[in-house]
Amino acid sequence: MKLTTLAYIKKEDQYLMIHRTKKDNDPNHDKWIGVGGKLEKDESPDECMIREVKEETGLDVTGYRFCGIVTFISDIWETEYMFLFEVNEYSGELTECSEGDLEWVEKRKIPDLHIWEGDRIFLERMQDGNGFFSLMVRYEGDTLAEWKLYE
Repeated sequence: MKLTTLAYIKKEDQYLMIHRTKKDNDPNHDKWIGVGGKLEKDESPDECMIREVKEETGLDVTGYRFCGIVTFISDIWETEYMFLFEVNEYSGELTECSEGDLEWVEKRKIPDLHIWEGDRIFLERMQDGNGFFSLMVRYEGDTLAEWKLYE
């Protein structure tokens, strides 16, 4: 199984998104996602998220909320447990990202982007701010086959 983090950096009514276009063999190719990556040895989810935000954006996280855990089950990829965060305080200047193009996107426009179907579910739940949740999404290929939300 794979352990990852994903952070949505908030600025007013926008989230910082990466349009994943630059990496070879990227399962997220041409999709819009938040900032994140795999946990390293002996690293906590919080430490991973802070490190990944710095590496991919140049920003230093100074305030955030742990929103939930998303379990991805797939007939193609290994099972993934993703720790989901919303970053609401940061400092520094945006830098170029080696994985794609960074762009501030209005929250209301995110559903119109090319995103994973499961991301629509957790983004809506994350934005309502009603506390911690767990979400299981099961994919067959790139198609969302099943999902369950636990609150």
